[in-house]
Amino acid sequence: MLIFWTFVIGAVLGYVFGYYLKPNHRLRKAIGEAQKACRAALEGGNKGVYRTIVTDHNQSSELTVEVQELAVTQAGQVKVAYTSAFYKNPEFRNKKGEALLREVRDLLGDYLPYDEVAWYETTERQERLGKTLSSLDNLHNQHLGA
Repeated sequence: MLIFWTFVIGAVLGYVFGYYLKPNHRLRKAIGEAQKACRAALEGGNKGVYRTIVTDHNQSSELTVEVQELAVTQAGQVKVAYTSAFYKNPEFRNKKGEALLREVRDLLGDYLPYDEVAWYETTERQERLGKTLSSLDNLHNQHLGA
């Protein structure tokens, strides 16, 4: 009789583990991964384009730089990270890649005027990601009690 009740209790505990605890753990893990993906997509920050004229040895060319906003100061300056750059006149300078980005950083500095950067518009995709992230947070708080 003891063996019978041991199997019954084992079956009940197996049922509880298999249908309630394990799926709940999978759901938490899936929600956490989705939240990380949404946050990573949203943390891309504001991006924009900055254009200026560079003159060197009686030659000039328009420098176009794609920037990412890192922080905004109270004085109207924005701290930026340079993502790509190119000269309109390719014969003006022949540096490319990281060397060109280092030259741009040395030339322009880390801060640019906020008004002179042409910022990209926030897309519908970013708005949907924000809504999805907030709904995932609500789902996590309501159903999982975290």
